[in-house]
Amino acid sequence: MKRFLLLLSLFIFPVSFALAEYQRATQGMVSSRSDIASEVGKEILALGGNAIDAAVATGFALSVTYPSAGNLGGGGFMVISLANGEVLTLDYREKAPATAHRDMFLDDKGDVDRELALNSHQSAGVPGSVAGLLEALDKYGSLNREQVLAPAIRLAEEGFILNQEIAGQFRGHFNSFRNYPASLAKFSANGSPLNAGALWRQPDLARTLSAISDKGRDGFYKGSVADLIVADMQANNGLISHEDLINYQPVWRAPVHGSYRGYDVWSMPAPSSGGVLLVQMLNMLEPYNIEKLGWGSTETVHLMIEAQRRAYADRAEHLGDPDYVEVPSSMLTSKDYARQRFANFDPQVAGDSAKITAGNWGEESPQTTHYSVADDEGNAVSVTTTLNRSYGNHIVVPGAGFLLNNEMDDFSSKPNSPNSYGLIGRTANEIQPGKRMLSSMSPTIITRDGKPVLLTGSPGGSTIINTVLQVVMNVIDHHMSLEDAVTSPRFHHQWMPDVVRYEIGAISDEVAAELEAMGHQGLNGSRRTIGEANSVMFENGFIDGVSDPRIVGGVAGF
Repeated sequence: MKRFLLLLSLFIFPVSFALAEYQRATQGMVSSRSDIASEVGKEILALGGNAIDAAVATGFALSVTYPSAGNLGGGGFMVISLANGEVLTLDYREKAPATAHRDMFLDDKGDVDRELALNSHQSAGVPGSVAGLLEALDKYGSLNREQVLAPAIRLAEEGFILNQEIAGQFRGHFNSFRNYPASLAKFSANGSPLNAGALWRQPDLARTLSAISDKGRDGFYKGSVADLIVADMQANNGLISHEDLINYQPVWRAPVHGSYRGYDVWSMPAPSSGGVLLVQMLNMLEPYNIEKLGWGSTETVHLMIEAQRRAYADRAEHLGDPDYVEVPSSMLTSKDYARQRFANFDPQVAGDSAKITAGNWGEESPQTTHYSVADDEGNAVSVTTTLNRSYGNHIVVPGAGFLLNNEMDDFSSKPNSPNSYGLIGRTANEIQPGKRMLSSMSPTIITRDGKPVLLTGSPGGSTIINTVLQVVMNVIDHHMSLEDAVTSPRFHHQWMPDVVRYEIGAISDEVAAELEAMGHQGLNGSRRTIGEANSVMFENGFIDGVSDPRIVGGVAGF
């Protein structure tokens, strides 16, 4: 149901809340970017599947119902908290093809060619979504592959009614789709934009999903689907080969683990930067009484900006694929390091990003998507998946029905040259064959006494980590309900550029003036929205689900 959220007494100035979709259940909950995909997850739970089954089914359904980010041609990260208390993370991030090289996106002048990095076949990394979802299902699911994929196949074959938002997305990207015949055929009606209310069928995608259902990963990484991918690459100067597809493997990694005010924080390790930065910022903020300082106060916002500034500076220097570079995760997530890193914090004066470099002691489109799934046995799954930019590089593989990603832009194509989100990278994230590009995706699970409390994450490129930070702080520091924690307006700082971006209501005019007087920059305007935190919370024997009101999504529980 939808309901208005009331202002909380802890707010020190009026905040304009929007509608949030909220449900309370006892047996299971799914919160995602698509109401149809959430219902698919609920359907799998009702069949007797566990949260992992439902998460995989939701992921495949999103490839049908939310094509701008739900995908077969991209990748993602998954955090799983099992009923026995074990926490696992699965990395199915895309990889650079074997023929990729460090300078592949530099022009004759040595500058980054953004068109090549974002809108070409060369911009596509080797997809990981299919391998990752199937790996999670094989290891921890309870239903078979055919059961879990059946709803997505049905949706692709029979179609579903386009809502106003998705039809509007198609129209907004129509000029890009027109550059590629297979894309135009998929996202139009005989060359004309599809309208809301139209029944949208995807027969090519249905055949691809059926091949995966029948043959598992070999239905995608080998055989006819792989042949279609490679043929399209060879015809358009792309890099992905049969060998790249066959050799792709997801990786189980030890989660990033931290603690904050008696709660355990579990998130993704590198090549995600999300878990490391989240724990690092929480460590910097833990010594301060955030609850007493109050939500939205000048003191709280100043503290959080300065933590964000330092953490994102470390991201640029230290974070990359741990299979290729040494990532000092233990150092960056230690409380001792946080104290040292925050030692030069001045409560009266803003830091200068030009002078705050990476410490040394002893990334993503708004159309990335996040979903959270929980069951009544205590299993919980937090998943973030992406094509990078909205609709990836806009290229549909002819005959296969799915979009390619443009994740290669998430590498650092040139040291200190910002990517499309303004994020700076250096050698740790340079392009190398087979390497996974650095990400900001931050699927996160908060536990207490071995039991899940909060599942959250977000799309939003460089803003993802700070969205997760604020949802976590809203729950733990400010004791908000899940609805209020997700709906509450947000702000963002990422070191470079040295500006504060914020939603309407996140920073009052009075607080903005005080922050400007302290030296903070970029406070003369607001960003329309930051993040989409589709979240689930366990509370008093119930499972609460909220779909972020910034988007049209859905929750489904029972």
